[in-house]
Amino acid sequence: MTPRVALFADCFHEINGVALTCRQLEAFAQRRGLPLLNVHAGNDTLAGTACGVRRLPLRRSPIALRLDSDLSFDLLCMRQRGRAVQAAREFKAEVVHITAPGDMGILGALVAHELSIPLVASWHTNVHEFGARRLERLLAWAPKAWRSRAAAWAERASLDRLMWFYSIPQLLFAPNRELIELLAARTGRPVLPMWRGVDTTAFSPKHRMRQDVEFVLGFAGRLRPEKNVRFLAELEKALMAAGHTQYRFLICGDGSERAWLEAHLHRAHFTGVLRGAPLSRAFANMDLFVFPSKTDTYGNVVQEALASGVPAVVTSEGGPKFLVRHEHSGFVAAGDREFIAYVLRSLECPGMHSAMRLEARRQALDKSWDAVFETVWEGYRATIAGPSKIHGSFTAA
Repeated sequence: MTPRVALFADCFHEINGVALTCRQLEAFAQRRGLPLLNVHAGNDTLAGTACGVRRLPLRRSPIALRLDSDLSFDLLCMRQRGRAVQAAREFKAEVVHITAPGDMGILGALVAHELSIPLVASWHTNVHEFGARRLERLLAWAPKAWRSRAAAWAERASLDRLMWFYSIPQLLFAPNRELIELLAARTGRPVLPMWRGVDTTAFSPKHRMRQDVEFVLGFAGRLRPEKNVRFLAELEKALMAAGHTQYRFLICGDGSERAWLEAHLHRAHFTGVLRGAPLSRAFANMDLFVFPSKTDTYGNVVQEALASGVPAVVTSEGGPKFLVRHEHSGFVAAGDREFIAYVLRSLECPGMHSAMRLEARRQALDKSWDAVFETVWEGYRATIAGPSKIHGSFTAA
């Protein structure tokens, strides 16, 4: 049985992990000749078909609420309901896959309900943690204890609502073991892993072009509070205090924290948002990837760094810790002091660092997008087969 899948993606063209995963899912369907209807927000409303995959981009309205630099929520998304239902019915969709409780996700859930077909959902972003950190930053004028209580309350309340939403689908996908356990416990739904692959041709040490002797500390991603990027300034202070001068930061990305970082980092080059070959070269030209985020559910950029032969230092909170083999392809730091110590160790032990570069590349070569989505399609098949098949096959996932 080949499931006919309608994907409703809140992000598709943007530069973030959700959009990357959705693009790769579509590419997998095209490679395998699998029937997929891809409904996503776009600049136009012209549908099209390529390699058996049908796209239905839906234009957001002028009053769409801007949630982030590359994410909006259309307050009038329900005006597209009829068109989305018609497209899914004509496509003969057998299962709907949504990626978030955003405008497209809500639309997809309503389509599944109206057509009486199964609904599955994947978890990509710890929205509750993002919101809490941004609220805490907005309340910088308030006493610290008050800020912390407000942020904690917002995080709990947001998580409760997210769990309510994720209890609606029949099957869930999550990107790391902690989230699999959390979703299973809080929703009572079966949860399958949905890891991430990496393009080891696009991200490879062969793209390295540097000849200088500087040690380049790299970061790639949104420059936002939830990424904990201000810690990079603390890291630089520690490097300077230890007497290191032959280093620089290579910061790839953009966001509200860029101006602060430009003012507080002394030796840093900011590239802005990169795509394609420039991004491949940027990763390969790094010596160590420093990723202080504590909210990422997976860490696609960490995996891209490893594929580029660049060891990574990550925190012990969130999904990236599952990607790095501690003391083999990088380090997993339990706190700020450990993070700084591991960076210093990488600078001061060139033999160890060289071995880690080789191990990082070897580790990434085992990651395959095809393997990821083969598991996803098995989930679709089980969901269509019925509740007993889902629970019989995947309750131990």
